[in-house]
Amino acid sequence: MSIPAAPRSTVTPLRRPPRLVATDLDGTIVRGDGTVSARTVAAFARVERAGGQVVLVTGRPPRLMGEIAAAFGHRGTAICSNGAFGYDLRTRTVVAERPIPSEVLAETARRLRTAAPGIGLAVEYAQELAADAHYEAGAWDTDITVERLDDARLFGRPAPKLVGRHPTLSADELLALVRPAIGGLVTVYHANGERLVEAVAQGVSKAAALGELARRHGIAPEQAVAFGDMPNDLPMMAWAGTSYGVANAHPEVLAAVDHVIGGNDEDGVAEVLERLFPAG
Repeated sequence: MSIPAAPRSTVTPLRRPPRLVATDLDGTIVRGDGTVSARTVAAFARVERAGGQVVLVTGRPPRLMGEIAAAFGHRGTAICSNGAFGYDLRTRTVVAERPIPSEVLAETARRLRTAAPGIGLAVEYAQELAADAHYEAGAWDTDITVERLDDARLFGRPAPKLVGRHPTLSADELLALVRPAIGGLVTVYHANGERLVEAVAQGVSKAAALGELARRHGIAPEQAVAFGDMPNDLPMMAWAGTSYGVANAHPEVLAAVDHVIGGNDEDGVAEVLERLFPAG
């Protein structure tokens, strides 16, 4: 999303470096050309050398994590599909899965079609994507063959994520339209995909998965920082002790975060990490 850059805040170093650094990928540390800069990779390596834990928290499914894993040297942990998967970057394996139950999936699909006539639906797994006849494949789907299924097979087994693309409505418009209809069944959001709304199981979010991981490592929210750019990042950023929104972020994010920093094409996250984790 392209909006005028917001004024940057002054980033005051914490008294102690955070124990956990959580970041969104696309629009936050991934540049507009789809790359992660060498400076950003070096900044996260600095976090790890200082004993901090890095967690990549993304809406991407595991199948789209190959280039990211390679950029970071196949190290660390990722939370994928907005919290539906835990993913080991070293072994490139799913270590946790939180799917939508099949009966909830089918009812959510029914309500989506009623609330937004013309919407096409797909279900996303770790390495597969299946859809109805109306789903319009997007830019993120070019790596895979979309399997077209009837409803009985499409919604007949649990799925980590349900996505819907509308022929005309923007992501913001679509979310506002369907949230009242399905918000009690699933966690519904958008991550600025073109005319796209997404849903994961009720209670699943970036924040929930990150909080669970942090508890396993004895890390409190106030010992964590989080970076993001879209409304689906807001629960994670609210959970963390300190939140940073990149200058190119959605207006809701810019209004909510503790600090507004340089944009994704300016290595804004790397700049902050260099201050939080001084050399030496």
